[in-house]
Amino acid sequence: MKTNMKPLPYEWLLEVINISTLPTVIVDQEGLVYYLNKAYCDILSVNLDDAIGQPVQEIIENSRMHIVAKTGKEELEDIQPINGTVMIANRYPLIIKGELVGAVGTVMFPNPDDLRQYKNKVQQLIEELKHTRTNTIKDLNSNYTFQDLMGSSPVFQSVKQFAEKVSGSDSSVLLTGESGTGKELFAHAIHNSSLRDKYPFIPVNCASIPADLLESELFGYEDGAFTGAKKGGKKGLFEIANHGTVFLDEIGDMPFSMQSKLLRALQEREIKRVGGQNLVHVDVRIIAATNRDLEKMVEDGSFRQDLYYRLNVINIEVPPLRKRKEDIEFITNKLIKKLEGKFYRQGTSISSEVLEKFQQHSWPGNVRELENVLERTLNVLDSQTIQVEHLPLYIRDAGDVERRINKATRSERNSPDKSPIDMSPDSVQPLKETLASAEKEAIKHALSIADGNKLTAAKMLGVGKTSFYEKCKRHGIN
Repeated sequence: MKTNMKPLPYEWLLEVINISTLPTVIVDQEGLVYYLNKAYCDILSVNLDDAIGQPVQEIIENSRMHIVAKTGKEELEDIQPINGTVMIANRYPLIIKGELVGAVGTVMFPNPDDLRQYKNKVQQLIEELKHTRTNTIKDLNSNYTFQDLMGSSPVFQSVKQFAEKVSGSDSSVLLTGESGTGKELFAHAIHNSSLRDKYPFIPVNCASIPADLLESELFGYEDGAFTGAKKGGKKGLFEIANHGTVFLDEIGDMPFSMQSKLLRALQEREIKRVGGQNLVHVDVRIIAATNRDLEKMVEDGSFRQDLYYRLNVINIEVPPLRKRKEDIEFITNKLIKKLEGKFYRQGTSISSEVLEKFQQHSWPGNVRELENVLERTLNVLDSQTIQVEHLPLYIRDAGDVERRINKATRSERNSPDKSPIDMSPDSVQPLKETLASAEKEAIKHALSIADGNKLTAAKMLGVGKTSFYEKCKRHGIN
C-alpha cells in the first residue's frame, strides 16, 4: 500500500543538517560555500553568514571540497588536519537529475583506535616520502671524485690530471675508450670537481631508452602530448638538470633522428617539450661517452658530423687495462676491499701466482671484467688467500695459451718448408688488403690454438665477442 509522502520542507532539511553532530558543509559547483551546519561553524569559529558565498578553501583549512565539486569523484576517509587537529573527512558529489551541482562533506574526530591507525598511516607516508626524497637527491648527485679513480701508472695519471684540469670549464667533454674502462666514473669526477657540483648530475644511457621515448625523456612533454602521457605533462631531464650536468652515455647509439634535436639544444641552449610550443631555456654542461669509433660513424653517415664536433670539444681517451698493467695489483686490492663488505669477509689476500696470471691476461672487459672475476672468485673462496685454482678457467689458462701461440708462431717461422719472402715490387699489396689478410690469418691461428672455440679465441686476441663474430663473418671464417 503506497502512501503519498509530501517532500520535506526546505526548513526541515536545514534543521536536520544543523542538529547533526557531524560537521557538514555544502558547496556549489564552483566550490563556493552554500551551507555550513552549526557543528562545523563551532569548529571553525566562523559565522554562517560570513562563510556563505566564500571559496571553501578560504574557510576550511586543507579542504578539497571544490575539487570534488569539479571532478564528481567521492573521497572517503581522507585525513584532513583542521586547526591543529587530525580529522577524517568524507566528501561526496551532489548529483541532481543526472547533473553535478556541487558537493557535500563531513568530518569527524576519530576514536582513539582509529586515530592511532591514521597516525601510523601518516607516519608511514612521511617515511616513504623521506625515502623517496633521499633517493632522488642521491640519484641527482655525482657519486665519485678524482680520488676514486684507481691507478698510478703514468698513462692513467696523465689522463686523470688532464680531466681534472678541464673539469672547471663549461665546454663539452667526449669520453672515449673501451667498455669497462671507467668512463662513467670520469664523468662523475669531472662534475664533482666543476663549478656545477652543487647542481644535479643526471646520467642517461642512450642505448637503453627506446628511440621513440628518448626525446620525451630528455626534453619532457606537455599534457596530452601522446596516449599515456602523465596529466599535466612532465619535465625532461634537461630541465631537471638545469645549471648542472647531463651525462650522455653510449652516445654512439643515439638514433640519427634524435641527433639533430640534441644538436639544436646544445647550440641554442633551449629545448621544446614534446607536444609543446614554448621554448624553455636550459643551462647544462654535456659530458658524453662512447666505446664506438665516432669518426668512422661520421664517415659512413650514421653519426652527424656537426654534433660530433659539438661534443668533441675536449676529448679524453680512457686507457684500457692492458695498457696500464702496472695498475692491476693496486686495482685488484682496492676491488677486494670493496667486495669484502658485500661478502662479509675481512683480510682477503691474493697470491703472487694469481697476480702473474692477471698480468698475462689481456682484459678485453677491462676493470669491469676484473671486478667480475674477483666477485666470482670470492663466491667460491674457502680460505683467506685467492689461489690460481679459484680463478675462472679462461684466466687460469691465459699464460699457457699465450705460450702455445708464441711456440706455434716460432715453429712456423723456422719451418724449413717455409717459402722465402718475395721481395719483388709485384708482391706489394695495398696496405688495406695487407692488414685484412693479416687479421684473417691471426683469427684463423687463434681459432686453431683455441680448438675452434670462438669465445676463447676472441679473448686471446683481446677483442670483444661481437666484434670477433663480425670479423669472422667479414673474412668468411666459419
